[in-house]
Amino acid sequence: MTTFQPLVFSGVQPTGNLHLGNYLGAIRKFVALQDNNDCIYCVVDLHAITAQLVHDDLRNQIRSIAAAFIASGIDPVKHIVFNQSAVPQHAELAWIFNCVARIGWMNRMTQFKDKAGKDRENASLGLLAYPSLMAADILVYRATHVPVGDDQKQHLELARDIAQKFNIDFQQKIRETGTGVDMVVGEEPIHGYFPLVEPLIEGPAPRVMSLKDGTKKMSKSDPSDLSRINLMDDADTILKKIRKAKTDPDSLPSEVEGLKGRPEAENLVGIYAALADRTKDDVLQEFGGQQFSAFKPALADLAVHVLSPITEEMRRLMGDTTHIDAILRDGGERARARAEKVMAEVFDIIGFLR
Repeated sequence: MTTFQPLVFSGVQPTGNLHLGNYLGAIRKFVALQDNNDCIYCVVDLHAITAQLVHDDLRNQIRSIAAAFIASGIDPVKHIVFNQSAVPQHAELAWIFNCVARIGWMNRMTQFKDKAGKDRENASLGLLAYPSLMAADILVYRATHVPVGDDQKQHLELARDIAQKFNIDFQQKIRETGTGVDMVVGEEPIHGYFPLVEPLIEGPAPRVMSLKDGTKKMSKSDPSDLSRINLMDDADTILKKIRKAKTDPDSLPSEVEGLKGRPEAENLVGIYAALADRTKDDVLQEFGGQQFSAFKPALADLAVHVLSPITEEMRRLMGDTTHIDAILRDGGERARARAEKVMAEVFDIIGFLR
């Protein structure tokens, strides 16, 4: 039985400064996965205009994400690094998926509800259809695995629903064109074209929270810069932000169970664990019983140790944008070649003339 070739795909939006949450929740996973996988990593600039149409400096924001990928250790020669708008097949497949997906599916997306807020009727159509484009981003390469944060898991479930409906609706055509793979949907064996993508959500800190409020996700859009550690922050700024991070008056517990009901403590311990590549239990065995006045300097030193080399390399790369542009151009050409092949087969399955 033929199977889908394993392929990892993921992307990051070029909106504002990248922060520690982006690094721990996404980029560091990208780096680790490239050792044993075929990987495609994308700067998803089409997504950047769904909520904010006009950007002051979108091109340099795109370059900044690419610089962060490379500075963190992603190899753009062995793998593919590119910006989404350079491959028009993303938008092409997204339109087809808009016709596959159901309005009810989109209306259930919690991120749309959160981002649209009370002014839902004034939100862009692009914001509503965002998950359909995300599904196209993944499936235009027939990717099998996506490293994402926990907040994106619902979007991947939608991508699976879209792939499943396409496979079932066009099962006979897929079989006739000989482009499919034997797979099981539910308990039914079918000959499908698109894989049912699997999320990769793992690690001690898959969701990094705000330094000012442990109940809210660390975000580029938070008005307070003290709420996040940006990848371009220097050592002094990192030290200051961690020193000012919100905590509670109690000492650190000796076991993870003691972090329940203490969101700020749990967040800082989780950040330390992720940066040190240790478990929360390990961290608490070392620091349990100590006050935050002792833990915060240790966390700050660790953050500076891990992030400073990345920051320095990002600054060097951003000083030579011709190099970054060349990497993105090369990646775009290689990604486009793969996407063109998939879209030719999709057109054949649907019955379009080309």
